[in-house]
Amino acid sequence: MTNIKDQKWPIPLSVHEVENYMKQRVGLGVSFDLNYRKLKILGKDVHLYCVSGLCDSLLITHLLEELVEINDHEKLGSDVFKIIENRLVNYSVEQNNQLDYMIDKVLSGLAGIVVDGENKAFIIDVRSYPTRSPQEPDTEKVVRGARDGFVENIILNTALTRRRIRDERLRFEMIRVGKRSKSDVALGYIEDIADPDLINILRKELKEMDIDGLPMADKTIEEFLINQGWNPFPLVRYTERADVAAAHILEGHVVIYCDTSPSVIITPTTYFHHVQHAEEFRESPPLGTFVRWTRFLGVLTSIILLPLWLLFVLEPSLLPDKLSFIGPNKTTHIPTVVQLFLGDFGIEFLRMAAIHTPTPLSTAMGLIAAVLIGQIAIAVGLFTPEVILYVAVAGIGTFTTPSYELSVANKIARMLLMIIVALFHTPGFVIGTTLFFLFLVNTRALNTPYLWPFLPFEPKGFMQILFRRAIPGSMLRPSIVHPRNRYRQSPDN
Repeated sequence: MTNIKDQKWPIPLSVHEVENYMKQRVGLGVSFDLNYRKLKILGKDVHLYCVSGLCDSLLITHLLEELVEINDHEKLGSDVFKIIENRLVNYSVEQNNQLDYMIDKVLSGLAGIVVDGENKAFIIDVRSYPTRSPQEPDTEKVVRGARDGFVENIILNTALTRRRIRDERLRFEMIRVGKRSKSDVALGYIEDIADPDLINILRKELKEMDIDGLPMADKTIEEFLINQGWNPFPLVRYTERADVAAAHILEGHVVIYCDTSPSVIITPTTYFHHVQHAEEFRESPPLGTFVRWTRFLGVLTSIILLPLWLLFVLEPSLLPDKLSFIGPNKTTHIPTVVQLFLGDFGIEFLRMAAIHTPTPLSTAMGLIAAVLIGQIAIAVGLFTPEVILYVAVAGIGTFTTPSYELSVANKIARMLLMIIVALFHTPGFVIGTTLFFLFLVNTRALNTPYLWPFLPFEPKGFMQILFRRAIPGSMLRPSIVHPRNRYRQSPDN
């Protein structure tokens, strides 16, 4: 028999043919969660198909009650199909004459009803996906602000966004991706703000994705959309906060929602999008600016501190007399650069261990690592105290980076700079930092300059990045997203 994806199969007139097809191709009678119910309504056979784990059993029971009661109130010879149509009290009922379409919907959690002698099926939305309640994301916590975050249910995620944006021009365009998984992916944007060219590109790329499934959900989508290669820096931004996603949609970004993923993809983004945090916008402009500058300092420290300190250790003559104390006061048999790498990898080991350690034990593990391992390593001469200090400060700078992907990319850049400094000293530091900067300048994400608004320089956009301005003063949407409506608070908005 021809594969269901190779040909569109119309719904047979006989419900028994539908039943046989479901048994042969879909696993009816083999898969325990694929259920169906046979009914006799006014002398005609009626079958209902559903997946038990994805449907609301109460809604299914209510549907069956409505169908059975038809025999008590209608006469034989009536138009059964029309009567059933009027008895379906659900808010979402669709008719379709394609068998493969009905099967896809049933496997997505909807119910399909076929009537003997009719080449159309009713598709009723009775979905009740297993999900957890919205809660604050662990990686994007704020002191003051909303505590609801995205979950693994795309319907709930879009609802959380629409609750914040009740504009009639807000669109959630659904696209099915994956030949076997048939995962639901939605493009979220405001029709009269978002760049139509960007929407068309994303829509085209999603529809042309040739893959069997999306087990890694949004990450798989990112790798198809962005030709990242070996570039470690994130070219899209992830967020699990509904307020952050809504804020970017209002700016003109396009947000990609993927079912089974608690995070969404924001496009397009730059380097500076990854170093902003919702906490800055929950404080007054002066406090928000202070928090932002502190975070910028932490990000810069995570990249530059260790290579710069290593350079001063290797060439103490570069230090002025007042800073001559910088450098190890004690020496060990292990070169300083090796100590730095061991300390850096040690922090990475601790991070991984914290992820995989049960919560009640994570505190004890941290104490063991900090007190026992650190002190003993210094006592036996494996590390000098200064190495522990600077590695710890650089590690703190890494953790102040809001984007986990960017923090890891910065760590890779830091390690490469340390290698170059160890090999070539001052020329290595100068050339390494220059190449690092040029690499970021030449990076583009969806044809968006990665260092905008610094390069290419845009004064207004740069001031928005440098200072947390009051919302009434932020009249313009960022030009980098090419918004159709540039003004946020114009009378035509």
